[in-house]
Amino acid sequence: MSEEEKASARRKRSTFGVVFLTIFMDMVGFSVIFPLFPAMLDHYLQAQETAGGGVLTAFVDSVEGTSREMGEYDNKSFRIETVIFGGILGSLYAILQFFFAPIWGRLSDKFGRKPILFLTLGGTCLGYLFWVFSGSFWVLVLSRVLGGVFSGNISVATASIADVTSRESRSKGMAFVGVAFGLGFILGPALGSWASNYDLSTNVGGVFELNKFSLAAILSFGLALFNWIWLALRFPETLPPEKRNEAAGSRPAIFQFGKVSNFAVRKTCLSYLFYMISFSGMEFTLTFLAFERFSYLPSEMWKLFLLIGVTLILAQGFFVRRFVGPLGEKRLALAGMFIGAFAFAMVATVHGEFLFYLALFLMSTGVAFISPTLTALTSLHSEESDQGFNLGVFRSSGSMARACGPLLAGLIYFKYGSSFAYMLGAIFLMIPIFILLKIPQPKFDEREKNA
Repeated sequence: MSEEEKASARRKRSTFGVVFLTIFMDMVGFSVIFPLFPAMLDHYLQAQETAGGGVLTAFVDSVEGTSREMGEYDNKSFRIETVIFGGILGSLYAILQFFFAPIWGRLSDKFGRKPILFLTLGGTCLGYLFWVFSGSFWVLVLSRVLGGVFSGNISVATASIADVTSRESRSKGMAFVGVAFGLGFILGPALGSWASNYDLSTNVGGVFELNKFSLAAILSFGLALFNWIWLALRFPETLPPEKRNEAAGSRPAIFQFGKVSNFAVRKTCLSYLFYMISFSGMEFTLTFLAFERFSYLPSEMWKLFLLIGVTLILAQGFFVRRFVGPLGEKRLALAGMFIGAFAFAMVATVHGEFLFYLALFLMSTGVAFISPTLTALTSLHSEESDQGFNLGVFRSSGSMARACGPLLAGLIYFKYGSSFAYMLGAIFLMIPIFILLKIPQPKFDEREKNA
């Protein structure tokens, strides 16, 4: 191996390491709060009632008046307002990702990947720091706003992977990214669940103070700070000046589906949008389903996320990386869609715990096939100067789905029941399947295959 090849290999390893941690941190930040939602509502509600009421008190009063109409639950320990409270905070985070993912992606096409990643990771650290001292509900909201804005950098991170991989190995690189998603999805809820056992509250009653959720925030801040320092020291710029798009950033991309010039990229974004609406709805209602059917306590929910995360890691880290070459991205994505639809229908009809976990395993396998291959299809159909922008639009479509999916699924779940909600999810997956059928499989010439 020549010195130039060795330098290229080192550059690729450094890029993969920083991108892996960045995406891992994004998933930890998104999911660490899941186990804390019920306790958060009670904590800030009590604080506001002590101070003479507030927006949360008015919110709970308004929801409690309609909660019995919205569900088939008779379990007195279940609070419908907790679901809506969690859905609102989760949707806020995802909506901001939707707005900012294409903006960060486009700016990275113009100024390079490293400065934009450095800026956004610094903002992520700031968001966690506000969460550490969120004595007031509005400081918590501010921390989630900052987290949502700056976590849109996932489009820049995936564009960096595209910069340093050949077109033929692009899906393998995206599967590596999928492993980061899986690990983050395991650690996030586990971290939040464990940290909730340690209360760091100062009980002073101020706007900025340590609270019972500060330990989870401190651990998340520590990981983000390490990522920021590692980026500054080890991350090489992956987009050289001669390949940058000088027009990038002149028109910030928000609703850009119609402005993406490539037909195949538009279709991958639409397919990802509809697929993620179904998946994010499942992701959000899964804990309530386990509570309803198997009486799972919050301390037992980690088993669900562990199965999902391990399946994502194994399926993406081994199967996708090994077989995406001979099978092709399009075929593997379609296989994932069909597996997911079958798993949704299975969840809708089974009531035994073993079959439920089998369905969850199949569902996670489908997700593992879909996410990296759709990302790779978007990248492979993009010109080098538009990688960041197109992947930003792609990611923002997923973020918009995460904003809509939980709220839609929650309303359908508690209005018509779990079986109807999951069967509807299975039927809904037919939409991205039909869209995906129209996307061509990228072809590689011999020079690209040997790259």
